[in-house]
Amino acid sequence: MTVNVYEQYFAADLTANGVPRRGALVMLIADSQAGHIRYEAAVTFFPHGDEDDFAVSYDACYSAVLFDGPGRRSKKREEKLLAGLRAQIDALAEAASGTVLWDAPLRAARRG
Repeated sequence: MTVNVYEQYFAADLTANGVPRRGALVMLIADSQAGHIRYEAAVTFFPHGDEDDFAVSYDACYSAVLFDGPGRRSKKREEKLLAGLRAQIDALAEAASGTVLWDAPLRAARRG
């Protein structure tokens, strides 16, 4: 089962494949099967041409595995991973020559 533990849209700055991206979807994703859990930090940048444009692009998506091992979902582990999520996302964005504008959320955070 795959669950978006956390997701939120933010303003962003990145150009990928010649297309300016002005929005980013930041996620903490949990994937669990048969006593095994994997957590991943992910960010996808999208054009966000106007305030109603939330069409997520899949050609500017970056991710990193934060935990992969035996176990199941844990609120304690998720809170610890969420505490370091910004730093992980900043590293992913920087590697792609982009920036997530944390002070400019486009929508409220959702937890799953």
